[in-house]
Amino acid sequence: MRFLDFLFPPRDDEKILRDISVETFLSLITPQLEPKTRPATVILLPFHDTRVRSAIHEAKYHGSSHAFTLLGASLVEYLREADDLARVTSSRIRLVPVPLGDERRSKRGFNQVEEMATIAARELGVAVDTQLLRRSRETTSQVSLAREKRKANMRGAFTALRPADPSLTYVLIDDVITTGATLQAATRALQEAGAIHIIPIALAH
Repeated sequence: MRFLDFLFPPRDDEKILRDISVETFLSLITPQLEPKTRPATVILLPFHDTRVRSAIHEAKYHGSSHAFTLLGASLVEYLREADDLARVTSSRIRLVPVPLGDERRSKRGFNQVEEMATIAARELGVAVDTQLLRRSRETTSQVSLAREKRKANMRGAFTALRPADPSLTYVLIDDVITTGATLQAATRALQEAGAIHIIPIALAH
């Protein structure tokens, strides 16, 4: 135990993460497709792994810069090698973090997905678009809802603030996917705005 732990006891998730390097975390990446959404969502990391779960929790609830770094690096690692982006110039790619509602963002002080996307965009030399989608209404937390109720909860939850450019590739990013309801709703909003090339990505499942 570290000396300062006596004065400032760390959270359990914080203790799990603090000695994990970027290289170690990247070794956990196991991309797979989740067909619950159309198009299918690319999942990068296994949520059942305690290190991944701790990173998601630390980023989402505590704004941990180390968690943002680990998760942002995972995005970079995947996007650099993604076949769907191999022939797309960086100027034609937009990273679109799934937005929080105004109330939740104000309470939390940040959007954890936006923080990760910003780190990835800086490394890759692409743009982040946080002004294309907005959450048009606050939604009940998805955690305790059954699959069908999650779909109903997210129906119409997102709207586009302007037309999408059909020549761009939009990489839609969320932190965790369960039933796919959130990413499907956000994808639908992009499609209704005119987006054609959409790649949904979830950090973990």
